[in-house]
Amino acid sequence: MNTKQLLGVALLSGFTMISALAQTAAPQPAPALKEVTILGKIKSASPGSIVYMESNGQPAIRLDSAKLDKDNRFTLKTRVPDGGGVYLVNVMGGQKVVVLLEGGETLNLTADGFTTDIKTGKKGQAVVTGSKNMEHYGKLMTHYEDIRVKNTAWQNQYNDAATKKDQKKMDAVMAQSEQASKDFTSKVKAMLPDMGTSLVALFATNFLNVDADFPTLDTLAQRFERENSNSPQAKGFIGNIARIRGLMMGGIAPDIALNDTTGAAVPLSSLRGKYVLIDFWASWCGPCRMENPNVVRMYNKYKEKGFTIYSVSLDQSRDSWVRAIRNDNLTWTHVSDLRYWQSAAAQQYGVTGIPKTFLIDKEGKIIAKDLRGPALEQKLEEVLK
Repeated sequence: MNTKQLLGVALLSGFTMISALAQTAAPQPAPALKEVTILGKIKSASPGSIVYMESNGQPAIRLDSAKLDKDNRFTLKTRVPDGGGVYLVNVMGGQKVVVLLEGGETLNLTADGFTTDIKTGKKGQAVVTGSKNMEHYGKLMTHYEDIRVKNTAWQNQYNDAATKKDQKKMDAVMAQSEQASKDFTSKVKAMLPDMGTSLVALFATNFLNVDADFPTLDTLAQRFERENSNSPQAKGFIGNIARIRGLMMGGIAPDIALNDTTGAAVPLSSLRGKYVLIDFWASWCGPCRMENPNVVRMYNKYKEKGFTIYSVSLDQSRDSWVRAIRNDNLTWTHVSDLRYWQSAAAQQYGVTGIPKTFLIDKEGKIIAKDLRGPALEQKLEEVLK
């Protein structure tokens, strides 16, 4: 079910979102460090057990550790870069509690000390107070947990209905799930204004869809520009939104200048004056190869009317790339840097899945996206009639 899958991915990516955004920003001088303190109590643990403060990365870096005293209390201290990030409190190698730290905070943490209780099946809980970031994070994750539990039940209902070939029940379950997803998104959007330009606001953007919710993301980016543009985390977010803004309908498609199969650079801009389908694909992409016959048909039908194709491959092997071009009879412009998902053009265009297409007009403006099958023919018929 789409809703469950989408939210699951959003939650996981949220743990690394802050650091990922920061990597897109231009290199900056090392930021000043600010001290943070976490005062905690573990409900289910033995005195002397160890609690760790860790960075959120692979591998995790241990920043501090503490033994539980006779009352199962502990104190952790560390210093984080100004602007902060996402960190973890690791309780005895089991329960891990997410903490959003900007520096200067003193947080209070109460945790069960287990991921799941073996006897009852109860999931371990943790409450963190002491900052607006964690207050909003707690509310956000409460909303998420609510829809996660519902989606688990709906998934079971959907599978049962599918086994019985009960289409009416399947449709009803999907409708519930889709409505819940919309409600969850609305709750996230409603929280953003009060989050301001904080770390948790950046975290919350993981639960939004860049296409459907772009106006909300753009508004947030502009607020960061006005109020908190020096934040290392904000710089990456602002830059990403600016890039996406340039890929919106009506925007000029960013130029691409990769090499073709002969090793010669072929800029996208060299095709100005024609309607161009920018087609991100790869020889290993099944859906891409299945769509190729339709793309070939469109090219042959409209190439004499001012239409062409600029295919960008996410291949790693030149031989596989060239072989697929030959076998699928793709007789238009092909370029690649053979860097797989690290392709400069794919990152420039925000490509996270293929096939991915952009249709641009004679002036290089984006006039359509993700056209496949009949939709591509319909649009070409419209603009080239």
